[in-house]
Amino acid sequence: MPNMNKNKLPAPEQAPDVRITNFEEVTGTYTPEMAKEEAQRCLNCKNRPCVEGCPVNVQIPEFIKLIAEGDDEGAFAKISETNALPAVCGRVCPQESQCEGKCVRGIKGEPVGIGRLERYAADTHRTKGGAAPAVPSSNGHHVAIVGSGPAGLACAGALAQLGYAVTIYEAFHTPGGVLMYGIPEFRLPKSIVGQEVENLTKMGVTINTNSIIGRLFTIEELIGEMGYEAVFIGSGAGLPRFMGIPGEGLVGVYSANEFLTRVNLMKAYKENYDTPIKKSHRVAIIGGGNVAMDAARSAKRLGAEEVYIVYRRSEHELPARAEEVHHAKEEGIIFKFLTSPVEIHGDENGVVRSIECVEMELGEPDASGRRRPKTKEGSNFEIPLDSVIMAIGTTPNPLITATTPGLEANSHGCIVADENGKTTHKAVYAGGDAVTGAATVILAMGAGRQAAQAIDEYIKSKVVVAQ
Repeated sequence: MPNMNKNKLPAPEQAPDVRITNFEEVTGTYTPEMAKEEAQRCLNCKNRPCVEGCPVNVQIPEFIKLIAEGDDEGAFAKISETNALPAVCGRVCPQESQCEGKCVRGIKGEPVGIGRLERYAADTHRTKGGAAPAVPSSNGHHVAIVGSGPAGLACAGALAQLGYAVTIYEAFHTPGGVLMYGIPEFRLPKSIVGQEVENLTKMGVTINTNSIIGRLFTIEELIGEMGYEAVFIGSGAGLPRFMGIPGEGLVGVYSANEFLTRVNLMKAYKENYDTPIKKSHRVAIIGGGNVAMDAARSAKRLGAEEVYIVYRRSEHELPARAEEVHHAKEEGIIFKFLTSPVEIHGDENGVVRSIECVEMELGEPDASGRRRPKTKEGSNFEIPLDSVIMAIGTTPNPLITATTPGLEANSHGCIVADENGKTTHKAVYAGGDAVTGAATVILAMGAGRQAAQAIDEYIKSKVVVAQ
């Protein structure tokens, strides 16, 4: 009999007053007993709407059924058929708007905790030393991937499963992309990212770090002189945006990209690391997405007494995950809704001392469907601060498109590609944030998998023609 409890089984959590003093993971993993109990809430629907909501097509009812039966390793194997990063996805995917958002149990209660069960299966496999991934037989073909973020890793995993020799070129000294530099340790421990990457290398994927494509090699050289039959570009969107308001050049103004990279990849939160970062007392983060929540919660853990989220729309339009907003509120983050900065003020030494804002009100919906904010005249006010972090989005670095003739980009700097990742350049595919602009980890992974299928079809078609 299924477990008809209307509520999702809560996962263990650090108390808010404890977790703001450390960078350890906030949420824990289910115990085997908890996992079985939650898995039994799944009705194993015939039409499987949850699978429809998963960008990488994880066979959700099947893996949950295996957990309910006590076959945790079988559940991990089932997830891994389509998902190269299950421990990551179980932690950072926006399940509430994807798989869990489609779950029929959510109609009269809470959906099944699909993300928590995926995390459980992956963590159990890792801690119990489950079998290493099988090394597929080689098909004799070679593909290069630019970037080792979620799109690149997903594409690499899918191609490796098909027998391709895959080489990833990563600009940073550590693979993982945004998983390593963008998402804080308390949400996604870096040891877990490292393990997921290691699983790919065990399948035969080669990763070359400190390799900036467009400088070390061009796309043309990868396809020509170096003999790769196709290239996938998953280089992300790492170029930060700023508002263009006065004072953005003051000491104490960061992009969220820089701030989070210093904290996450360069370990600024550890006493034995020399990474320079300002230890602030009062901080404002401009923006309302997951990156803004990550920056705010990181600043709190670095010792800031007051941390503000300054967002120009209302809480209803807030794009961040509900879980991240909930955790931020628990941790004492102050939300200033319907508020927009107009100037950052500095002291005589050029250091941030306050931010001047205006109150906003919502008008008619814009192209995104969200109501457009309008300024309330004469509503200016100041918030005393010593740091400002801009988290209003990112765009792709133009280096690759600038050094690749025939590779088209749109007005936002994003690579132009069709639904299968095919670009305007022969044998070049792209996906993830490099194509869409900043989005979610799982959407990037879905694009990587889709492109892998298209690359496989392209290379096979060339073989047929050659014969």
